[in-house]
Amino acid sequence: MPQFTLYTHIEAPIEICFDLARSIDLHLETMKHTNETAVAGVKSGLINLGEAVTWKAKHFGIVTKLTSKITACEFPKLFSDVMVRGPFKSMFHQHVFEQKEGYTLMTDHFQFESPFGVLGKLVNELVLTKYMLNLIEKRNQVIKQSAENTYNR
Repeated sequence: MPQFTLYTHIEAPIEICFDLARSIDLHLETMKHTNETAVAGVKSGLINLGEAVTWKAKHFGIVTKLTSKITACEFPKLFSDVMVRGPFKSMFHQHVFEQKEGYTLMTDHFQFESPFGVLGKLVNELVLTKYMLNLIEKRNQVIKQSAENTYNR
């Protein structure tokens, strides 16, 4: 099962970072290039424990829907979401926040499993793992920029 961990240094308080990472509105902003929209569940504002959102987006020229549910949420330290319906066999994303001296460390633990057995594993190795890593890196840079702009006003 492919997995990766990303670390993002954000010069803003933990509470700001936590809320921006849960923001449906900011998520949509970070995924404009995929024409992503929230089509069901929580469609704007902050998503919370037990809530779900269905995203519709275009990846690799294919329109897909993915429903994820928040399965853990401990303000302002962590939240986790899992795919409950969508193109993956499974997907888990844990967001962890630590207040350091003068900054917040945001850590993303991401793992997924593609369908289609051996073919899915090959696609993971050749394309999908890097694609998912790049998506989350871009998203984190927008969270970082938004948090730092909000804090440093």
